[in-house]
Amino acid sequence: MTPELKERFDKEIRENKIVLYMKGNALFPACGFSAKALGLLKPLGKVHTVDVLTEPGVRDAIKAYSNWPTIPQVYINGKFVGGSDIVADLAERGELEKLVNG
Repeated sequence: MTPELKERFDKEIRENKIVLYMKGNALFPACGFSAKALGLLKPLGKVHTVDVLTEPGVRDAIKAYSNWPTIPQVYINGKFVGGSDIVADLAERGELEKLVNG
């Protein structure tokens, strides 16, 4: 991962309450997992999305940055949360909203 990409990720995650690195974009998610994560996050506030399909370097670098092998990846309040399954589990337990607002 380049220092420029690390700096970019740091900035995106610091400046946005909810960040979703996903396949596709907010209007046209390109995979079911990305769509699922987006659907769970949107009701909780503005979601900053990054389409890893249009930026292949970002796709690989974000995996190294988080040490997480899959996309989508969710960051809330500057912290890595996980992928769509973890977000779904948090939502099911009523913890996702607390994470965003807490």
